[in-house]
Amino acid sequence: MRAFACEQCGLWLDFDAFGCVRCGAVYGYLPWEGRFQRLDVLEQYRRCGNADSAACNWMPEAESDFELCVACRLNRTIPNLNAPQNLVRWRRIEDAKRRMVYSLLRLGLSFETRLQNPESGLAFDFLSEEGLPEGVKTGHLRGLITLNVAEADDAARERMRTELHEPFRTLVGHFRHEVGHYFWDRLIAGTPRIEQFRASFGDEREDYGGALDRHYREGPPSDWSERFVSAYASAHAWEDWAETWAHYLHIVDALETAYSYRLEPQSREAGADRAAAVDFDPYVEDRFDDMLRAMTPLGFAVNSLNRSLGQPDLYPFCLAPAVHEKLRFIHGAVRAGAS
Repeated sequence: MRAFACEQCGLWLDFDAFGCVRCGAVYGYLPWEGRFQRLDVLEQYRRCGNADSAACNWMPEAESDFELCVACRLNRTIPNLNAPQNLVRWRRIEDAKRRMVYSLLRLGLSFETRLQNPESGLAFDFLSEEGLPEGVKTGHLRGLITLNVAEADDAARERMRTELHEPFRTLVGHFRHEVGHYFWDRLIAGTPRIEQFRASFGDEREDYGGALDRHYREGPPSDWSERFVSAYASAHAWEDWAETWAHYLHIVDALETAYSYRLEPQSREAGADRAAAVDFDPYVEDRFDDMLRAMTPLGFAVNSLNRSLGQPDLYPFCLAPAVHEKLRFIHGAVRAGAS
């Protein structure tokens, strides 16, 4: 994520800020331009229709008739806001979704809404388990992404992470994973890349339901860490793609943050290979190997910082060479699909 600053006084602006806490300048975020705009200077800009309810600081295109911003227009179903806890949940969910959409826009990846494509346009259902005997399963189906709003509760999400033996579980991670399924359909299915995909990730024509049943019944293979970014990625080729896609977005956004804040950790004791020269914008970088070389020492540094504060590792991953190859493939597909 880029670092933003108040143009009037220079204080940092949070990505979800409505204004500067020091000088009081009022701001809104222009997603298509990737910048904040002072509203007290150019009043023709309009707030998103979800500005109050969802704390959305994004703005619709000035020349359009849309009441909602590009991220909020993707919502098909929101949780029942009459339930007190759901307003807080929804705001957390929308914050994570905006960060995911930010990445798509910065990468130049186009997507269709449900209005543009009723059959497979991108859309979101945020559902609560109340009144649903079978619960809510987070997942993707032909562009429709369903998310259990309980994922917005830190305690509930941590309980699920522990029960599933996952090292890492975040709201933005869910969005990045599920939108990966959407972009598999757009970037891989029916394209010349499909055979290379199958050579790296496996054959997606394997029975999906049966593969998931086997995974939950038997668990991942003992050597999964040598071939997959996560244990769940070993369940099926589609899940391998989505998990690796999400990790690719983790890397890109983490490196952009380091680049924007000029974070270049270099240990006084370690050799030059431990230096993280994040001197490039990863959202437009063609050389993925440079990104990998920068991410390794950056991961060591942020993990060491977290441990010094008594916190778990911020980046609890050690990627095998086979995962590097899959990430390179995704990087190539993204760069080729960027507009």
